[in-house]
Amino acid sequence: MEPIPNKPWHHLPTIEVASLLESDPERGLEPEEVLRRQARFGLNCLTQKKGRGPLLRLLLQFHQPLIYLLLVSSAITAALQEWVDASVILGVVLVNAGIGFIQESKAESAIAALAKIVATSARVLRGGKKTSMASEQLVPGDVVLLAEGDKVPADLRLLHCRELGINESSLTGESLPVAKHASPLTLDTLLADRANMAYAGALVTSGHGVGMVVAISDATETGRISRLMEEADVFSTPLTRKIEWFSKILLYAILGLAAFTFVIGLVRGESAFDMFMAAVALSVGAIPEGLPAAVTITLAIGVSRMARRRAIIRKLPAVETLGSTTVICSDKTGTLTQNQMTVQQIFAGNQDFTVSGVGYAPHGEVTPPLTSAARECLLAGLLCNEASLEHKEGAWHVSGDPTEGALIVAAMKAGLEPESNHELYPRLDTVPFESRHQYMATLHGEIIYLKGAVEKVLDRCSSMSGPDGQPISLDHEGISQAAIHMAEQGLRVLALASKPAASGQTALHHDDLAADMIFLGLQGMMDPPRPEAVRAVKACHRAGIAVKMITGDHAVTAAAVARQIGLLHTGLLQEGQTGILNGRELAQLDDADLAQAVRYTHVFARVEPEQKLRLVRALQANGEVVAMTGDGVNDAPALKQADIGVAMGITGTEVAREAADMVLTDDNFASIEAAVEEGRGVFDNLTKFIVWTLPTNFGEGLVITAAIIAGVALPILPVQILWINMTTAVLLGLMLSFEPIEKGIMHRTPRTPSTPLLTPALMGRIAIVSTLLLAGAFGLFIWELEHGASLEYARTVAANVFVCGELFYLFNCRSMTESMFKLGVFSNHWLVSGVALMAFLQLLFTYLPVMNEWFRTAPIDIWSWGRILAVSMIIYSAIGMEKWLRRAKKPPHTHQP
Repeated sequence: MEPIPNKPWHHLPTIEVASLLESDPERGLEPEEVLRRQARFGLNCLTQKKGRGPLLRLLLQFHQPLIYLLLVSSAITAALQEWVDASVILGVVLVNAGIGFIQESKAESAIAALAKIVATSARVLRGGKKTSMASEQLVPGDVVLLAEGDKVPADLRLLHCRELGINESSLTGESLPVAKHASPLTLDTLLADRANMAYAGALVTSGHGVGMVVAISDATETGRISRLMEEADVFSTPLTRKIEWFSKILLYAILGLAAFTFVIGLVRGESAFDMFMAAVALSVGAIPEGLPAAVTITLAIGVSRMARRRAIIRKLPAVETLGSTTVICSDKTGTLTQNQMTVQQIFAGNQDFTVSGVGYAPHGEVTPPLTSAARECLLAGLLCNEASLEHKEGAWHVSGDPTEGALIVAAMKAGLEPESNHELYPRLDTVPFESRHQYMATLHGEIIYLKGAVEKVLDRCSSMSGPDGQPISLDHEGISQAAIHMAEQGLRVLALASKPAASGQTALHHDDLAADMIFLGLQGMMDPPRPEAVRAVKACHRAGIAVKMITGDHAVTAAAVARQIGLLHTGLLQEGQTGILNGRELAQLDDADLAQAVRYTHVFARVEPEQKLRLVRALQANGEVVAMTGDGVNDAPALKQADIGVAMGITGTEVAREAADMVLTDDNFASIEAAVEEGRGVFDNLTKFIVWTLPTNFGEGLVITAAIIAGVALPILPVQILWINMTTAVLLGLMLSFEPIEKGIMHRTPRTPSTPLLTPALMGRIAIVSTLLLAGAFGLFIWELEHGASLEYARTVAANVFVCGELFYLFNCRSMTESMFKLGVFSNHWLVSGVALMAFLQLLFTYLPVMNEWFRTAPIDIWSWGRILAVSMIIYSAIGMEKWLRRAKKPPHTHQP
């Protein structure tokens, strides 16, 4: 397919557009020319990116250091003819690979959803005849007819319009329908301000228009977003990166220790075969076989918990990523705001009034009490109106222009019912809104109402309504100042006026509105913030998470919303900084300057899709873990680029939902706070498992090494090591996944992305427990042998030291800082049940004859159990003391697990 000519279509006159595209605005393209262009340009549908094949996606699931370790472990145990253990380890690998394969298969479906947005029907003028066809048949130069309710089928340069309004919020972030015209615009006009263009996927909300196709398929703005999504880097999550680093270090450590053991044994004169088996035992002992299963299960439990809090996770690692988030970039329209225009202020009779309530629900009141002038102002907004308000499916909906819907809701809050007033003041005629006049008027028997832009209405007024409703001299300056005050707060301001109709008048013309109107008042409206979003932003700041607004809306509107939700309070701003940056200013910054600017800017307004993507990348370049929320097509590339993309489930487009890692079922920004809390809890529990399991693995490896150095028999055999590792991982370690979220978790600052999985403090704790397990297991093994016990008996004691030591240490690991008694001994009933079952199985391991035969163990007496329990209590007490000392040194709410 040849490229469509790349021209600044918004800047060119319509005659030049038609000339460049070699098309006739009055007849459209001839059928023969259409066929030639279809052969040249192809169909009007997005190109599907060829993804990885199923086999390659499956094989890549095994491309991880820890998986390599587990595969080697499975092969070694199979070579030892330990078929059950080999099967269990291999099963863990296959289950993890299967889950990853299924998730990845779903992750690349966003571009397919984009194709659905463009797919629609179109009314086209070809060869002088109007015809309907599938939008994929359109070619550059086609003349398309637009009417209310149509979805724009391709990118169009408008040729002429009549009251054409198009909702482009999903593409530009503009919360209101855009009034369109056909006049040329300046070359540097931003995408959101190109009022003479209509873009593929946008919805016609009012009027009629004719446009010429200037771009199809991948050349459309929607196609450009598709390419941006393909270019977005899919970052590995913080957990994935840390697990990969940890796995590599573990791999090197295990191989190094095994090689060291093998060499030491040979130096001491041991046989190569015996030393190889010792190295195998060490390797099997040091591999944390349960870690992949623990990661998957802990994340899955987090998914279940989040679903109960209205957050649906599409990709498992996103659970933990939320807990690591340092910056949330949020779209404004529909995410932080209601996406429902609401009248908030009224100026009438030289008096200000406030309207409470948000959204389209007519619940609220006007304060102070209404004067005659305020009532007449609200009545004018109700009657001079083409919209309607209806209640269906448990919610209020506006049919028509959102600003007109807001006027109806404001009147209803003041007690003015639409039906009764329409019956009382039946409409006889209308002067519809036109862009060039910027007003609308209606005739109701003896009175005419006018509504429109402030300057256009004021120019037609000779007096104004006083507080009592009687005409007084027009205070032009006072009205202008009131309008400016509203606008500075980000409100969209409409002026209303009236005049008596002529006796017997049944028709209304522009001449009737030219003069002698009585100014009634102003109504200021905006798309208000969600009340719960205000609380959620405060909670995020308290948790040390920065919140930044990225929107396609105007800077004044964005700033007004930002101030209301607490994004621009003085505590967040640098000296001399406004905290606001618009798209034109952003475009002038290079990557280095932008990386600096994003640190201190909290509101990015009039931003285009590729700029959202660039902002996310700049934050990531600063080392931030970025969560991006949004609901529109224009948010999709940034959603995919972010460490975690969060889409709205109700108002969000399918494209946004498919590009995201998480979907909020209630479209509530406040649900993100709950999700962050769950994410932090998940990371806590994963850390607890790792800190719990590694001392056993290290201790087993050290015991083997100590035995080789000392020249004695192995204290534990490979088959016993596998029993210890697999049973304790499932029955003890995995129970930490069910540990409830600790109090104060949302008062911590976020973990810095550079913080390793295991901090020095945790590594110190692991070293303490590993050393105690080594001393206890090896010491009791030698003690039993020196007191006449058999080799099987001594090995059984050593194995039980590891199991009981792990069991006691498990209660330490329920919290990285607090005692289990503060948490409640029985607050995690899963853990209590796991401990009971593990104790029962260990008794079978020790006393059941068939188990003695399989695992080469022997029954032990009560005195040996006493020594085992003493070692276990020493481990529990040592870590309890270590936690107490650390608590004493740190201020509250600042600890990291």
